[in-house]
Amino acid sequence: MYRRSIDMSASNNVPGSQYGVSPQQLRELMELRGADSLQRLQEEYESVEGVCQRLRTHSTEGIANSTEDLLRRREVFGPNEIPPKSPKSFLRLIWEALKDTTLIILQVAAVVSICLSFFHAEDSFMEEESKSSGPGPVASEEKEQAPPWIEGVAILAAVIVVVFVTAFNDYSKERQFRGLQKKIENSNLFSVVRARSVVQIPVSDIVVGDVCQIKYGDMLPADGLLIQGSDLKVDESSLTGESDHVTKTPVTDPMLFSGTTVMEGSGRMVVTAVGVNSQAGIIMTLLGATDKGKDGTKGKDKEKKQEEKTEKSVLQQKLSRLAIQIGYAGSAIAILTIIILVVKFSVKTYVMDGLPFSIRHVNTFVHHFIIGVTVLVVAVPEGLPLAVTISLAFSVRKMMKDNNLVRHLDACETMGNATTICSDKTGTLTTNRMTVVAAHIGGRTYKALPTYEVLPANLAELLVLGISVNTNYTSKVVPSEVPGDLPKQIGNKTECALLGFVGELGKNYQTIRNHYPEEKFVKVYTFNSARKSMSTVISLGVGGFRLFTKGASEIVVKKCAYVLNEKGEVETLSIEDQKKIEVDVIDRLASEGLRTIGLAYKDFVPYHAELSQVEIGSAPPDWENMDETVTNLTLLAILGVEDPVRPEVPEAIHLCQRAGITVRMVTGDNINTARSIATKCGILSADDTGFVLDSKEFNQKIRDEKGEVSQDMFDQIWPRLRVLARSSPQDKYVLVKGLIASKATPTRQVVAVTGDGTNDGPALKMADVGFAMGITGTDVAKEACDIVLTDDNFTSIVKAVMWGRNVYDSIAKFLQFQLTVNVVAVTIAFVSICIISDTPLKTVQMLWVNLIMDTLASLALATEPPSRSLLHRQPYGRTTALVSGIMLRNILGQAVFMILVIFLLLFYGHILVDIEDGLYAELGEPPSQHFTLVFNTFVMMTLFNEVNARKIHGEHNVFEGITKNPLFYCIWFVTFGAQVIIVQLGGLAFSTSALNLEQWLWCIFFGIMTLLWSQVVNSIFSAIHYGKGRSTAVHPMLDGVSVDPLETSFTKKKRDAHIFWIQSITDLQTQVITGDVEGPLLPVPNNKAPRDQAIRVIRAFQAGLHKRMAKESDSEGQPERVGIVQLGTSPPGLVDNPSLDVLSESEDYIMSEIERK
Repeated sequence: MYRRSIDMSASNNVPGSQYGVSPQQLRELMELRGADSLQRLQEEYESVEGVCQRLRTHSTEGIANSTEDLLRRREVFGPNEIPPKSPKSFLRLIWEALKDTTLIILQVAAVVSICLSFFHAEDSFMEEESKSSGPGPVASEEKEQAPPWIEGVAILAAVIVVVFVTAFNDYSKERQFRGLQKKIENSNLFSVVRARSVVQIPVSDIVVGDVCQIKYGDMLPADGLLIQGSDLKVDESSLTGESDHVTKTPVTDPMLFSGTTVMEGSGRMVVTAVGVNSQAGIIMTLLGATDKGKDGTKGKDKEKKQEEKTEKSVLQQKLSRLAIQIGYAGSAIAILTIIILVVKFSVKTYVMDGLPFSIRHVNTFVHHFIIGVTVLVVAVPEGLPLAVTISLAFSVRKMMKDNNLVRHLDACETMGNATTICSDKTGTLTTNRMTVVAAHIGGRTYKALPTYEVLPANLAELLVLGISVNTNYTSKVVPSEVPGDLPKQIGNKTECALLGFVGELGKNYQTIRNHYPEEKFVKVYTFNSARKSMSTVISLGVGGFRLFTKGASEIVVKKCAYVLNEKGEVETLSIEDQKKIEVDVIDRLASEGLRTIGLAYKDFVPYHAELSQVEIGSAPPDWENMDETVTNLTLLAILGVEDPVRPEVPEAIHLCQRAGITVRMVTGDNINTARSIATKCGILSADDTGFVLDSKEFNQKIRDEKGEVSQDMFDQIWPRLRVLARSSPQDKYVLVKGLIASKATPTRQVVAVTGDGTNDGPALKMADVGFAMGITGTDVAKEACDIVLTDDNFTSIVKAVMWGRNVYDSIAKFLQFQLTVNVVAVTIAFVSICIISDTPLKTVQMLWVNLIMDTLASLALATEPPSRSLLHRQPYGRTTALVSGIMLRNILGQAVFMILVIFLLLFYGHILVDIEDGLYAELGEPPSQHFTLVFNTFVMMTLFNEVNARKIHGEHNVFEGITKNPLFYCIWFVTFGAQVIIVQLGGLAFSTSALNLEQWLWCIFFGIMTLLWSQVVNSIFSAIHYGKGRSTAVHPMLDGVSVDPLETSFTKKKRDAHIFWIQSITDLQTQVITGDVEGPLLPVPNNKAPRDQAIRVIRAFQAGLHKRMAKESDSEGQPERVGIVQLGTSPPGLVDNPSLDVLSESEDYIMSEIERK
């Protein structure tokens, strides 16, 4: 049969092809809609089966899975890929980098400076001619002066370097993003039938003629024709704009289009068009081939508007505000600098000296303008976007190894600020390896599963038949490839558990499925979040029908009017009986953490209906009326399905809670099941005030009289809400939206949410970060999310939090470093201009410093690897300032030190190192060692401060973890080497004069002093904080204990000292009490016994210690505590640190222990 179906005669083949239809013919067929498409299909191909025959494929067995056949199909019909736009060339990126406003200003100023230098040179030449007839040699200094054009050329060279570095970074970034996009595309797998076997292949490997299995939530990867469908409804709004779901059947409307979404049902389709020939491909090709859309709007304008509409992430908002503030301040200082320089020069030249205007003065004005623009360049943090990009790209690449596939880059850093995680239960908190472990059948509850023979024959037969038929045929349990391992579950894990139960009964579900293929189903009511059940109708062969239903147990029980008893006989099921089953069976199983599944059936017979049967006569029921059909059922069984909690989840949730993140479980399970699992995970604890709500109670508490959600009512319950059970996708959306909008707490909530279903799309979109399940998630959920969890594991979310916080901290580190340099450079330039009308940091030198900040420092600081200590602090939240108090302290502390050192060297450096004074040098004079010393010292302090910038929470050990980031120390040494070359060999181009060894040692000494000064600043402020109580912002804490190694070492020594004294005094007291003291204790003449001397020592020590403690307690406003327990008191300022509590026993207990000894 299989071979005959694909070995067609060549007489029907299209000329030049091995198939009976061409790509153009299939494309024309798929472009039609409605009745036109059916008419064309019937006229040219007779039916969908006719298309399969021409494509040499079988409607149930698929194509031959041979390499030759697949290559031939790709050659004839094309691959299932839409070629992306060609990347920007390196030259184009250079051109775009040249468009930067500040660089354009610098280029224009440099060109003007070069042009004016020729007028200056000509004027100088005329002066030389006039002086040549006069006596005396030409001064040697004139020959040593720098050419007047050197500054302009050096600026242009620096601009070229900056442009090339920027273009290279953009080029590398684009390559990384394209690689990431390729990995995302390859991660999307689809089920196809090839050579009678169902296989999962990447979407790009699908070819024309493939038979694809489609189901609820799938986004169709190609155009096709429906071969078989069960209650199939498709959302075609992406093509037609109509929001109504379109019902698809092989008879009325078999046309399926790529890019559309399956909203209900399942089925099989034969692929007729892929890639650029599919409907989505045609549209994408049109959009990519022209700059204009259908409305005549330019594509770039539309993209720009779309970007404007996109809400910025938390970090982007903070960076934007900070950049604007710094930009305003930098612009004001730059303008003020230019005004001061011009005014001072004009007053001195034209008023005081009385000189006339000369063309050479224009060059001076241009020089002043260049200095002002350079100040602006240094002041504006242009390196921030680059640092953000590098940090995100680095983190995204590493996160893929931690099972986080990031689709939207901003989600990475946003996750670091998350305060709430709304997590699904199944597969995320649990293993998603489901097994039936308990059953209520025939009025009896089995804790150990019964055998087939124990059950009544008719009941057992109905159970096996109902489970085998009323489950998706894509769900299977197959033997493991590894001998001895558990069977492999494919498809829906709950259905796999039920199929496993059939195997436990000793029956083979596949044999029954072969007897009842999907094509013979009369009607299928597929599972969705509203029904929470699935029903399948099969024919009994005698004019009757049988309906099987499975679903949430309490919902199925309420639809039942009958039940099979222990003998397999039908009994009526009253409302009281339903309540009794719900309390005695469902709630009891659910309280043990089991998911309860109800199984029921209903018979439709043509005549002589018995109890629980429905007589239908000769006409079949109205299957479209589900409410009338799926009612008055007969209950078969209630099964308890176990889905164990992942072993690593409780620890992961504990980490989240310790990191200030609240985990809330949102599940569709029974409230008792949800409560049990939440307790096992650690979401609920014995001393927790959180509560559990089901969907009904949740909506009652948050909706007003009009049925609308009230934010005030919502704010009353969400802080304590930990579990939301029996929730719908709408409930999840309302919860996420309310959390984000809430202002009930000082820190606004940043919400992450997980989802796997199609209807979870709105919640995933609404959340700050949406996580979709990579294994169980639908294509719609994956499209709507920001990050795909490739292992469906909650621990991967915790890793995402850690990486997100690392991104945020990396940006903060770079910002701390750059703002320090900005403050110092701008202050030095401005103040020196006001005093000496010149700046020790020349234009090219400041551009070099700017290059260090923008590129090299961003590479070094933005690639710091994360550590678990990131989870030992609270999240920053939406409203927390990007520049924290500690960062501001570090920035100002280092800036003050560096400014003082620079001005010390500027005004007294020539005396300190015995060199020629470089102050008040004229424009064009050769560079001096004095100003070179100032420039080199500034760069050295900047380089060593880069090490300080690695810590932003006031940690003392700035070298901790530095060896784990080889890129950092490699860049540091490269920058140091480049600075040596610039100083020693830069000459006129960099306005430097070579320094000797002694001068270099002075520069390095001041650089090292920044490391020591950082310790001084931290120690001073740490002491202040100790006096006021501990601050977790200053020193990260782990369960109240400092994680700073230096501080931990310090406190450990203090603690050891206290323990030593306590042990010594205790031993001494023990010896006194027991009379073991022998010999004199004090080296002074006395007649007292050794025991009396020992008592004197103890009392003297205690008195002195009590006096000191009382004094400290009074100074700190604390009540005095007397007794031996005072010996365990922590040092002043550290009383709030639990790590320093030495004794917790009472005085009586200690004394009793001493007496006992």
